[in-house]
Amino acid sequence: MPINPSPAGHPSVVKVARPSTVDLIAIELRSAIFTGALPVGSQLGEVDIATQLGVSRGPLREATQRLVQEGLLTALPGRGVRVSVIGPDDLRDLYTARRAVEGEALRILSRDPQRAVPELEAALARLTAASEGDDARAIGDADLAFHQTLVDAVGSRRLSQAMATLSIQTRIASFSAMDGYSVPAEVSPTFRALLEALAAGDADAAVAALARQFDDAVARLTGERQVDTVETQTASIPLPFTPLGQVSAD
Repeated sequence: MPINPSPAGHPSVVKVARPSTVDLIAIELRSAIFTGALPVGSQLGEVDIATQLGVSRGPLREATQRLVQEGLLTALPGRGVRVSVIGPDDLRDLYTARRAVEGEALRILSRDPQRAVPELEAALARLTAASEGDDARAIGDADLAFHQTLVDAVGSRRLSQAMATLSIQTRIASFSAMDGYSVPAEVSPTFRALLEALAAGDADAAVAALARQFDDAVARLTGERQVDTVETQTASIPLPFTPLGQVSAD
């Protein structure tokens, strides 16, 4: 159907750009890394992945370069590309970046807390419900979803994109732990402290609660602090690629 022109002669509806093949490949690769279908440290079999996705190797290479720039893949000269490993030495840097992004989000949201508090309460309820079970992946997903919801509430596309990348890097860090993927068995009280401070418009207290949460996470992942955890073996989380012909580009 043609687009109806406005009285001024310009289209009244702008055609929405559809994702390119490279965009869709990048989405599939990010998902495979996030779920553990592509294990940390594993080499990318270019031919196998291109065949599974039903794409040529050219756009696959372009997509992998995007993920190299995002820190999700690592290029090894003469040895191809592998899924990044984020070990103890990189953890503090990762959480420093998260503190910068999420801390700024908290400061912005504290000026008008009600734009975010209801959604964050719902996200915390989902995390609490997940933590009553024994599915480590579900708990970890709900944890990261809380933090993505926090940043998304700001309404900044760049902050949200940065947080999405940091979320996958956080999952990589969890997969990289020596004892395998695990999450705390109980919800940290820092979530509630953060929400209460945000609802009161107290940005400093909210950021302090976030900092305590991140310090605890780093201590747990580096083995400096022992807590009860729920564990999942990454090898038990297979997820084949979806041929791109079956992926909606809408």
